[in-house]
Amino acid sequence: MILPSGAELRLTGPTAAAAVICVNGGQGREVEGTWSASLEWLVQRLAPSFPTFTFAEVRYRIKSWNTLDLCIEDAREAVQEIGAERTLLVGFSMGGIVSSQIAAEPSVETIVGLAPWFPERLSLDQLRGKRLRVLHGSLDRGLPGIPGVTPASSRRGFDRAIAIGAEGEYTIIPGAVHGVALRAHWGRPLPLPRARTWARLVGDELRRFQAPG
Repeated sequence: MILPSGAELRLTGPTAAAAVICVNGGQGREVEGTWSASLEWLVQRLAPSFPTFTFAEVRYRIKSWNTLDLCIEDAREAVQEIGAERTLLVGFSMGGIVSSQIAAEPSVETIVGLAPWFPERLSLDQLRGKRLRVLHGSLDRGLPGIPGVTPASSRRGFDRAIAIGAEGEYTIIPGAVHGVALRAHWGRPLPLPRARTWARLVGDELRRFQAPG
């Protein structure tokens, strides 16, 4: 599905009242958007266990933090295009700050940040009154030419969100790195260490979302 902005949306599952919208990370260089191997692997693993959810993956027009406003626009259009009564956002890396900036959309109840980037220059006010679950690998670090987010950085963002009125939990995954999967040269996403732990914890949050209260 092509969104009005020109971004692309990939859907798994039925048209449903509850949607899980997955938002990718980014990089410094301005390049054409791609599908996230980490989010794709999670959707493939989790969607069969949650057949009453619409799962959606967002492919940005340009996946760069230097065009963050465009990425936010793409994600907002995805929420509005799906039009679910209830929405859970899954934001990987840069997708964490993208998700936080659209959290005030009326249907959004929960944000799950996977190694999320929450730059201190940007407000997290839209998370007030929302649930924020952050999962982060203990071994996550930026490497030369490879983006990463330290757990200390996401913890600061989480604490900022809680201080302004979000509620939630912060979990470190021992032995995990930045990401859940990598894409093999033949196209298939291949799980990284602790991928099953990532999936189990995201699944726990989906079950909570499925049966609120």
